[in-house]
Amino acid sequence: MINIFEVNETNKMIEQENLDVRTITMGISLLDCIDSDLKKLNENIYNKITNCAKNLVETGDKISMEYGIPIVNKRISVTPAALIGGSACHSSEDFVSIARTMDRAAKEVGVNFIGGYSALVSKGMTPAEELLIRSIPRALAETERVCSSVNVGSTKTGINMDAVKLMGEIILETAKASRDEDSLGCAKLVVFCNAPDDNPFMAGAFHGVTEADCIINVGVSGPGVVKTALEQVRGKDFETLCETIKRTAFKVTRVGQLVAQEASKRLGVPFGIVDLSLAPTPAIGDSVAEILEEIGLERAGAPGTTAALALLNDQVKKGGVMASTAVGGLSGAFIPVSEDQGMIDAVNEGALTLEKLEAMTCVCSVGLDMIAVPGDTKASTISGIIADEAAIGMVNQKTTAVRLIPVIGKGVGETVEFGGLLGYAPIMPVNPFSCEAFVERGGRIPAPIHSFKN
Repeated sequence: MINIFEVNETNKMIEQENLDVRTITMGISLLDCIDSDLKKLNENIYNKITNCAKNLVETGDKISMEYGIPIVNKRISVTPAALIGGSACHSSEDFVSIARTMDRAAKEVGVNFIGGYSALVSKGMTPAEELLIRSIPRALAETERVCSSVNVGSTKTGINMDAVKLMGEIILETAKASRDEDSLGCAKLVVFCNAPDDNPFMAGAFHGVTEADCIINVGVSGPGVVKTALEQVRGKDFETLCETIKRTAFKVTRVGQLVAQEASKRLGVPFGIVDLSLAPTPAIGDSVAEILEEIGLERAGAPGTTAALALLNDQVKKGGVMASTAVGGLSGAFIPVSEDQGMIDAVNEGALTLEKLEAMTCVCSVGLDMIAVPGDTKASTISGIIADEAAIGMVNQKTTAVRLIPVIGKGVGETVEFGGLLGYAPIMPVNPFSCEAFVERGGRIPAPIHSFKN
């Protein structure tokens, strides 16, 4: 039974502590759109997306108004385009036409992003998948709302180092193709290991082939709510700290569950999952780094940061999983530098480095996210960073990812402004020593021994 205290508490979370539903993401299967004729394929894709999602934005807005819950984004994820375009696309330009169609459909239905310009190449690349990957720089430069992702490894298959090498080159090409916007194209491109099929967050969302024809996934976010709750238990022991995080995560997730069920009912689309992730924004008081500081660190990046983040991530999962009928996606704490004011401050003060961020990714959701690096960073260095992050995911049986932005024409000490939820970021230094001979070996890093479960 809900009482007036709980109602008032939720209102306070929304009005004062930045609680919101970060995204309602509709996942749409495009498997029934496949055709060997490129023109017909694009027509099928446009019609399927616009038909399924025609009421998505309006429904989200109505739920937000009726319940008083901010729903920041309405988005779409689709079946990886490399699978859909395999029989019709014989060049990179053919795949770019699919990106344009996805962009046109996204604009028609009013969503701010559409994910799924993707390829899953953890064990090897088909010719179509390689064509799509090589088309990414142009596709992202010529569209506004399309997001791209490539899965280069998994615990079960190992790491496809040919794909890792190629993605280092593609990220640099994407940066150059959008240099007039401070290489913003790279903010819409993520490289995964163990990519989930039901992730509602961009840029990595795609609709997995094991999913239903159309589903609703919801991502909630409330770093500010967690921080405010922890302010009430300063100086208390770890048991009290953990219990407070769990209780708060439960309440935040219940809001997401309510929105997900209501959207599912009104749209006539099955409910998929609620993603529990604490996703920060550049707004003051909406920071994962500030939660770590509230736990007891002078700055994010100080000794103890990885332990504090592990604690936070685990308690968020434990509290949230009891509040939803289905939890999935990434579900943890995000640490994107440009989107978190506390992270930005830590970098500027010298407390947080790329190497420390990599250590932190061992225990939290995703990985090296929204990190700006010098524009003259070598492609092989980017590939080495991707390989390191993929290895963490592969060995630890978790999702890891890299969203690096080599900002063409800028170097360490400068700042890049992305705007909106993407925020701004100081350019971070990268290790100057070469890994080129390692990356050039080619082939595949085998799966770890503990991947053999049968």
